[in-house]
Amino acid sequence: MENMAVLDSVGVGDLVLLEPLTEDTLMQNLKKRFEHQEIYTYIGNVVISLNPYQPLPIYSAETVEEYRNCNFFAVKPHIYAIADDAYHSLKNQDKDQCILITGESGAGKTEASKLVMSYVAAVCGKGEEVNRVKEQLLQSNPVLEAFGNAKTIRNDNSSRFGKYMDIEFDFKGDPLGGVINNYLLEKSRVVHHVKGERNFHIFYQLLSGGSDQLLKQLKLERKFSLYNYLNKEAASLQGIDDAANFKAVQDAMRAIGFAPSEMTEVLEVTAVVLKLGNLQFGEQFQAGGTQACVIQSDKVVQEICQLIRLDETVLEQALSSRTVEAHQDKVVTSLNVSQGYYVRDALAKNIYNRLFNWLINRINESIKVKTTERKKVMGVLDIYGFEIFQDNSFEQFIINYCNEKLQQIFILLTLKEEQEEYIREGITWTHVDYFDNSIICNLIEDNKSGILAMLDEECLRPGEVNEETFLNKLNQVFAKHQRFESRVTQNAKHIMDASLPVNCFRIQHYAGKVTYNVTGFIEKNNDLLFRDLSQAMWKAKHALLRSLFPEGDPQKTSLKRPPTAGSQFKASVFTLMKNLYSKNPNYIRCIKPNDNKRPAVFTDGLVRAQVRYLGLLENVQVRRAGYAFRQAYEPCLERYKILCKETWPHWKGNGRDGVRSVLSSLSIDPKELAYGHTKIFIRSPSTLFDLERRRQQRVQELAALIQAAFRAWKCRKNYQEMRRSQIFISAWFRGQRCYYNMHVANTYFSSSQTRKEYKKYFRSGASDRIANFIYRRLVQKFFLGLKNNLPSMSVINHNWPPAPYKFLTNANQELKKIFHHWRCKKYREHLPPKDKEALQDKLCASELFKGKKSLYPKSLPQPFRGEYLELKDNPKYRKLQTTANDKLVMADHVKKVNRGDGKTSSRILLLTKSHIILADLKAAQPKTAITLSDIESVSVSCYSDGLLVLHIRESSTADTKGDFLLISDHVIELKAGLDDRSYLNTHIKFATKLTFGNNSIILYTLNYSLCGLLHCIQVV
Repeated sequence: MENMAVLDSVGVGDLVLLEPLTEDTLMQNLKKRFEHQEIYTYIGNVVISLNPYQPLPIYSAETVEEYRNCNFFAVKPHIYAIADDAYHSLKNQDKDQCILITGESGAGKTEASKLVMSYVAAVCGKGEEVNRVKEQLLQSNPVLEAFGNAKTIRNDNSSRFGKYMDIEFDFKGDPLGGVINNYLLEKSRVVHHVKGERNFHIFYQLLSGGSDQLLKQLKLERKFSLYNYLNKEAASLQGIDDAANFKAVQDAMRAIGFAPSEMTEVLEVTAVVLKLGNLQFGEQFQAGGTQACVIQSDKVVQEICQLIRLDETVLEQALSSRTVEAHQDKVVTSLNVSQGYYVRDALAKNIYNRLFNWLINRINESIKVKTTERKKVMGVLDIYGFEIFQDNSFEQFIINYCNEKLQQIFILLTLKEEQEEYIREGITWTHVDYFDNSIICNLIEDNKSGILAMLDEECLRPGEVNEETFLNKLNQVFAKHQRFESRVTQNAKHIMDASLPVNCFRIQHYAGKVTYNVTGFIEKNNDLLFRDLSQAMWKAKHALLRSLFPEGDPQKTSLKRPPTAGSQFKASVFTLMKNLYSKNPNYIRCIKPNDNKRPAVFTDGLVRAQVRYLGLLENVQVRRAGYAFRQAYEPCLERYKILCKETWPHWKGNGRDGVRSVLSSLSIDPKELAYGHTKIFIRSPSTLFDLERRRQQRVQELAALIQAAFRAWKCRKNYQEMRRSQIFISAWFRGQRCYYNMHVANTYFSSSQTRKEYKKYFRSGASDRIANFIYRRLVQKFFLGLKNNLPSMSVINHNWPPAPYKFLTNANQELKKIFHHWRCKKYREHLPPKDKEALQDKLCASELFKGKKSLYPKSLPQPFRGEYLELKDNPKYRKLQTTANDKLVMADHVKKVNRGDGKTSSRILLLTKSHIILADLKAAQPKTAITLSDIESVSVSCYSDGLLVLHIRESSTADTKGDFLLISDHVIELKAGLDDRSYLNTHIKFATKLTFGNNSIILYTLNYSLCGLLHCIQVV
């Protein structure tokens, strides 16, 4: 079986096979493949994916079939290969799988997850129920992308939430359903996003694609600029049709199972969030002189309350005041203007976040597995990538923490575990150093002294709490931490760094250094929503909105402080890690080739940085130092024992000895194998594939053996039944034979007597006349059939009806020749004069050169143009045109070989009906004129060159010094022009040694270019 690198056409498809292995050669290989649109590369069973930023024709149904049931390394690298490997490992080996898709924002993770899901849907089983489940799983993507994705500076479709989907399969590998978990929606984007970015897609899709009736029902206008939460700017994206995407979202919700009323309620809540941003507050003073706020957007409040069916005064009071309970006393305090805007934004963020969570739960209700049978699970993780912005806040801190945990999984499961497993198994190999990011994870998540723990502590601490006290605490605890720095820690180390502001701290992540602004950390981590707002939403008669705020129910009021956003996310991450550790991981490492989202642009510095922090070089080194495949002895023996007579069909020894017996019998290089304590290790994929090839071949042999045994049994059974029938028939036949023989003898005797009686009445020539009659009828039938089946008049059509009888074969061949000659005659009669002349030249060339000169076959498809210099269009050649007048036959560039030193000089050759004129190329002035009658003969070689010798008669009156040796790119056409029937016929010689004057040229090679002629000839 061929190795993957052999099958791959560009660069090296598996970096494990790269020679030599350095960071530069790795980068060159990735760049070379990317320039040829080969965006996928392997590191063993890890797939590296470069975002092409353009559609590629590599995801068709034919490609799916190509990768179905493929061997991972035996086909070109593709994301379908890892999807197929994971699916069949789950189906055939009963191992739960997870596909981890990691990389920076804009590296193509979301598209990669959709490709994986679409491939699995394409290759798994069919059926009405199965197709329904697949459709629901796939249609969840458009809904979640609309409500959870947005345009950022780096990515037009950036996931602003983390998504982990568990797809559950039955024992046959057919999907039963799934479960979706989401992590930390970036809800702050609802109320604020920087210029050049967009809010969540659904707002633009609703305004662009919603019908006029729907927008009127939702009390919305189509203009983006009317809404504060959309930055009051036109935010349409090039190449993205928001209106079409809105229709796709509606279709997807229907396919998932959303009722029309549910879809309407979702859009009403979305409209409420959008309209909350247009609420404006004004300042007023109460009787006691305290400042309070008042809502100035009465119409907006009215429209919102109409949508959610709530009393306006309830909403106004919840947005402009706060109720504080202390010792069973309630105190209502008015909010100032800034607090009013804070409360408004907090309500909008909470409504949208809870709506998104409700959508996840609603989708899960539709796609959840409704059976209790044992299930197999494949998880697909599509989570926000590592983010480094100009201004990084709490959201980026949480996102990058999650990416650190994913990198830790990759380190543990592909680097650290790789080495530790060899040590446990007693395998000798070369140690590879790698960076362990546990120190960064502990810096963030440690329960006592981690950044998240101290942030929670600050949020719960009584007294005045702000970001300054939080940063001071970080400076004290991490003053000497090698991965943490701030302005205070730098000053202590006498480091001057103006790029690090006073209110920021910096963490050196695995992906690089990131500076975080602590402003807003306390507020975003608290994530508090005043109880007045929850109770107001509970009072709304809008069913969906009311269900989003269960804590607003007065009967369920709890004074317990809700967990912080950081602690909730940390707990979610731990649950996710536990889930991933329980499955067999498959990695897709996404890389962003440039920051401008432009196709075919490869920024070396950007890609090199990602290669470094993803640890790709270390991963390759581990693979090269170790073994590509390993498996426990018992499963390995069970799979390959059919390859050895000693182990098939039963092996009574232990698994290790059985595997050793199998591999020893196959004559595999011992360097390719290592026997651990519990596992067999195979170094290269090619050895593994060779084992698979032999196993498949052996399975086919055993299947053929079983089929042969079954067919033998079936044939034996049929034979026995036929034997019984034959005995019965034979017995009956023998009883009838005597009677039959007697009847035949009597019939024969009667016939002989009849013939003898009537023979004297038969004519002697009757048989010949009958034979002639039959012959004429057959010939007549042949001609009539030929008349109705004559081939077309095309001269290149060689089809001809075959002779129906053998005695007509020769006549049929002669008729075929006659018809073809007549057809050619008709073809020539209808040719224009110019085409006749061209055909005549080609015929002349055929008679001269066919079978004599190697260059002739190459000249067949090339038409004879004659005039190659365009004399009429070039004023420089006007004098030459006058010289040729209307007698010009051919004009071309040639090279004249000097008889003295063998050097060549360029000339213009004009062939007229009476002369050959050689002119200077630069001056375009005639230098030599040779009358055709002065040419005694012409010599050419039999090879593929353009040599032509003109032998001049000794009696010539022309002013020449002897023979001419010319080199022409159209030597066939030139000689045919000289020998045209309307001109002088010259004698042609074919030789490997050409003579002109007193000189000879010996040709040493059969194939050479004219430019290298002087290196291939010798003047004697």
